[in-house]
Amino acid sequence: MSMTRDTEPRIDVETLGTMRALRTVVFSLGANLGDTIDTLQGAVDLICETPGAMPVGVSPVYLTTPVGKADQPDFHNLVLVVESTLEPRTLLERGLAIEDSYGRERLEVNGPRVIDVDLIQVGHQRIDEPDLKLPHPRAFERAFVLVPWADVEPDAELEGRGPIADLLSGMDTSGVRKVGQEVTLS
Repeated sequence: MSMTRDTEPRIDVETLGTMRALRTVVFSLGANLGDTIDTLQGAVDLICETPGAMPVGVSPVYLTTPVGKADQPDFHNLVLVVESTLEPRTLLERGLAIEDSYGRERLEVNGPRVIDVDLIQVGHQRIDEPDLKLPHPRAFERAFVLVPWADVEPDAELEGRGPIADLLSGMDTSGVRKVGQEVTLS
């Protein structure tokens, strides 16, 4: 008995919903006011609980020297990588909502903050809008982003800039020091 294959399967497309590509999303989180480790853990939890975001990995926590404004406490930084079907704008808005939920105030550029959630990269997308730029325009020069990112994805590439390992090879990373405190994925 031979079996024939239906070359025109009848799929009810109404039941499929809107299918979107799964993309690797990189967030950089930092804090230097309040209980920074608890805040970072809470922010990671909130991102991971976002429908459409599946956690891949979180870096160790690093203590980093402030960039642009030296007279403030050092930052605790980490990188979170998720897979997501969400659009970049939705991811940006989620990060901003998390900052708002912790009382983030934007009083001065590069100033101290209770939490900072930066969207670094969403797949291979390039976006240049006034309030959304992907990949993050300064990520390639920030050791506090690249060092933790390399812990999660050693072979990752920053879109338009190349492998993060190559970017790190010519960079001063002395202001980025791993600490013993960890943040976990929920």
